[in-house]
Amino acid sequence: MYCSYSAQCIYSYQICNGVQDCAYGDDERNCATTTPSPCQMYCSYTYTCIHAYQICNGVQDCAYGDDERNCATTTPSPCQMYCSYTYTCIHAYQICNGVQDCAYGDDERNCATTTPSTPTCQMYCSYTYTCIHAYQICNGVQDCLYGDDELNCVRLYGADSQLQVYSTLKSAWLPVCADNWNDTYGRFACQDFGFNGSSYNRYNTLMSPYSPVGYFKLYNGNWTNRFYTSVQNSSFCLSGNVVSLHCISCGVSNNSVTSRIVGGTYANLGNWPWQVSLQYMARVLCGGSIISPRWIVTAAHCVYGSYSSAPGWKVFAGTLTLPSYYDPSGYSVERIIAHPGYNSSTNDNDIALMELSNELTFGYSIQPVCLPNSGMFWEAGTTNWISGWGSTYEGGSASTYLRYAAVPLIDSNVCNKTYAYNGQITASMICAGYLSGGVDTCQGDSGGPLVTQTNATWWLVGDTSWGYGCARAYKPGVYGNMTTFLDWIYLQMRTYS
Repeated sequence: MYCSYSAQCIYSYQICNGVQDCAYGDDERNCATTTPSPCQMYCSYTYTCIHAYQICNGVQDCAYGDDERNCATTTPSPCQMYCSYTYTCIHAYQICNGVQDCAYGDDERNCATTTPSTPTCQMYCSYTYTCIHAYQICNGVQDCLYGDDELNCVRLYGADSQLQVYSTLKSAWLPVCADNWNDTYGRFACQDFGFNGSSYNRYNTLMSPYSPVGYFKLYNGNWTNRFYTSVQNSSFCLSGNVVSLHCISCGVSNNSVTSRIVGGTYANLGNWPWQVSLQYMARVLCGGSIISPRWIVTAAHCVYGSYSSAPGWKVFAGTLTLPSYYDPSGYSVERIIAHPGYNSSTNDNDIALMELSNELTFGYSIQPVCLPNSGMFWEAGTTNWISGWGSTYEGGSASTYLRYAAVPLIDSNVCNKTYAYNGQITASMICAGYLSGGVDTCQGDSGGPLVTQTNATWWLVGDTSWGYGCARAYKPGVYGNMTTFLDWIYLQMRTYS
């Protein structure tokens, strides 16, 4: 479609995706609002979160094809929009297909009339909208400015970190067979995530049910510079085992947390070994999370504008007391990378990475937190933990001692209610806290961790982003949704490793 007045070209994935691309909101008009967000469905057996745009789009995201099943019109896909006045449900395939399904032609309005290029574009690059064909995806060559075509080619799946590679031939994720696998192979695969050999932890093997679409195998010799372009398809796996990969030892707290005091309590050394203090020229205070010896996750709004200069920042790790900016224990920052989609007005995509000039030395009080794997999701009500040196009340000064508190996750639909954030929560955000107020992150906590414990491992669920005031009723904390940023994080780590 085209935006009214500006005639800006809008692609199908931009329609009803929660982001207003047209100046007057044409692309977000008459969209269904009753469908749960962000997951439209879950895959059977694996329970992978599937979004609306992934259903009946010709790409099999579920291992057993649940998302591409029953895509004929006899079983309609979710409503992409509603007709004005009549509110008839219109599915994605009915929009701009030359057939007027709405009484007033809403479904055929502002449609592009130019003939698609040949061969058909499989995807468009973000921001530049360059046409990318199927053969260009996951081929080891970066055709998009921000590497979109080489994102999401290899992944760790689920809490057991199963290694999977995307097959463009079969449009499916395939497990990696463990036949003849060894640590050399593991280190090679971890490079695709941006981890170097020194941080490599281990691999395990998992018993796997038969994969109907096959496996990938890695053989000696003929390796390219990328793991995902070096593997070969195989219809069988003799051992029946697949690879579970751990590129770094992470998510280990050396001092167990039992207190759940509302309003926060003082931390002990080793409680939150991934927590860091970020300070800019003795003026700005933010938090962050260690994810590798050189990389820190924080919020984009912390490093926005005049605060984007890396030399002005210091990173302090392994401390409970808020250090001085001039403390010699601080680490210098070599590079700052804010998410290219960060919007300072809406706080969408509020995430950034800091690369340290020198590697951290891990120990009792300094450890990385685990990034979540694909297919991991946490239900509303799941207990999470926040920590930082931020103000203990709205308008107060920074705390001199690290504090923490427990908060439950809040369903995004609830957080988007008119009495809360009234539709401001996007797919890149997640809410946590209490609708009654009383416990929250506050000024100075920005960029710090929101974590939860699953299978005795601590996972980074989000980074502290925004909210209205501190601990107000119906205004819980809003955090960057880490699962939506995984591919971008790994791309940066890989690019600058």
